[in-house]
Amino acid sequence: MTGPWITSASKASAEERVVEKAHASAVSDRIIGAGVRKLVQDSWQRSLSLSLDPTSVAPEPSLSDVELRDLRNQHPLSAVLPVVHNLLIRHAFDSKLIVAIGDESGRLLWIDGDRVLRVKVEEMLFVEGADWSERRVGTSAPGTALALNRGIQIRRAEHFNLLAHPWSCTAVPIHDPDTGKILGVIDITGGDEAVAPQTLPLVEAAVAAMEAELRIQRLGLAPRGSTTIRPTPVIVAAPQRISASVSLNILGSDNGHLEVGSLSTDLSPRHAEILALLAWHREGLSADRLALMLSDQGNAVDTLRAEMVRVRKVLELFSPRVVISSRPYRLETPLELDAQRVLAFLERGAHRVAMGAYRGPVLPNSVAPGIIEIRSEVSARLREAMLTDAAVDVLLDYARSEEATWDTEVWRACLELLPARSPKRAAVVARLQRIDDELSPSVPARRRP
Repeated sequence: MTGPWITSASKASAEERVVEKAHASAVSDRIIGAGVRKLVQDSWQRSLSLSLDPTSVAPEPSLSDVELRDLRNQHPLSAVLPVVHNLLIRHAFDSKLIVAIGDESGRLLWIDGDRVLRVKVEEMLFVEGADWSERRVGTSAPGTALALNRGIQIRRAEHFNLLAHPWSCTAVPIHDPDTGKILGVIDITGGDEAVAPQTLPLVEAAVAAMEAELRIQRLGLAPRGSTTIRPTPVIVAAPQRISASVSLNILGSDNGHLEVGSLSTDLSPRHAEILALLAWHREGLSADRLALMLSDQGNAVDTLRAEMVRVRKVLELFSPRVVISSRPYRLETPLELDAQRVLAFLERGAHRVAMGAYRGPVLPNSVAPGIIEIRSEVSARLREAMLTDAAVDVLLDYARSEEATWDTEVWRACLELLPARSPKRAAVVARLQRIDDELSPSVPARRRP
């Protein structure tokens, strides 16, 4: 590995020893010697002025699951988690790295990536909900990046806290695209790969994509049935080019939201059903089969043909890129469903990202047989993934969702995964008792709240 930090293994070791010696002098004698970058010297000085303990990370009052979930749901960066997954998290699994996203104060809201590494960094309380600002832990990539409002890399002994010395990290602040205000920070933590020369521009490119997506989403907020012009982001030095896509959002809403490059519009429930079925069955559907998937009425085929005339007119006015051919009915351009993205996240093991992208059931009030089948499959696969492979905090988030709130098996799985002395167990036990009280046949039937 070559670059600004490492030119050879021997030089790297020599530089690390110099920094380690300087750190020992700084924390014992409060004297910061030569051989340390000015950026790090200044951060150490700030850490010393706060009288921080460099040998431990003092536990702070922990957030409850509800408080952490509320912070995540209310934070604007929750809307761009799929961008982070596409550009960083899915590669972190292969590179033995973890990716963390913190808010503007340095509190870590989301952590994902290599599972083994995540367990190891918990020893220094690098966990979701923890405060990793400079005022709390001293010099670190996420905290110092926020303090300086710039992207930085912190290598091993450059951390103020000794518990962080085995690790290296790169972090970049994320800004509001309209006001320039800091919204949060994104951090990559791991071994030497985390501070490789290409890592900082990679994270900067991901941040640029996140900020561009935030702007796009804001410009895309339009009244139902309207079309909004949205600029396509241009990303420099990104690991992959973000191109204009054709997608349909059908999770948690009966009006599908269609996005084609720089355009977006809401669809009627029936048109959303038609496009969702054609996007799910990319090989195409005959008129008879599509009609049965939409309705069990006797005149379903005739009704379908009339509806196809209407949906084609809508699509023709909206964008020439979305075309439905006949015999069989088939989308000429692949249409990506948000439901399919959630399943892809699950297959990759990115359960947190999947939960963040899952806005609710597929077209929840649709009674079309084909949509009910898709809805059931997505919900079942999400539930199975949560029960078999999700971390307990993610499983708890799922348990509190509308779909699982009455699911005894899910809540019992949470109880089994929680440590014996976890303060979260009491709430889970109370929830199981409530389910038992509400659904027990020996108790007079009551309406669920």
